[in-house]
Amino acid sequence: MDAVRRYFKSLLLLELMQGLGVTLRYFFRPKFTINYPDEKTPKSNRFRGLHALRRYPNGEERCIACKLCEAVCPALAITIDSTQREDGTRRTTRYDIDLFKCIYCGLCEESCPVDSIVETDIHEFHFENRGEHIMTKEKLLAVGDRFEESIAANRRQDAAYR
Repeated sequence: MDAVRRYFKSLLLLELMQGLGVTLRYFFRPKFTINYPDEKTPKSNRFRGLHALRRYPNGEERCIACKLCEAVCPALAITIDSTQREDGTRRTTRYDIDLFKCIYCGLCEESCPVDSIVETDIHEFHFENRGEHIMTKEKLLAVGDRFEESIAANRRQDAAYR
């Protein structure tokens, strides 16, 4: 008797009809798809994206070359060289981040005592040529200068949780 029932189920294509029923049921419901370039999903102000080096309001870079971010980086993506200035302060001569190695964990910005290195909310970046994935000090400072207002706004929103 079971073999006869299986034969008629396969003959009438009941499984196919059930699948089409599910398709038709969801066909007329509202869609959850977002048209990405035109519509963007909201991001948290704690989103970790492209790195940036910040400056003080007087224009001087914040990094004091303490090398804590280099020490705490689990992927060993940060390379820092420093020198001492004539006024006795230490500043970086080289600050490189290899974005292919970086795992965007945020430990570098948590370890920074002067809030110099930050991860912005920029996630739309790409590389077209070999070597562009290395973010040098100049590139990091340029990103920081360009997006300082949004970085500062996200820092103010997140200040209660730090």
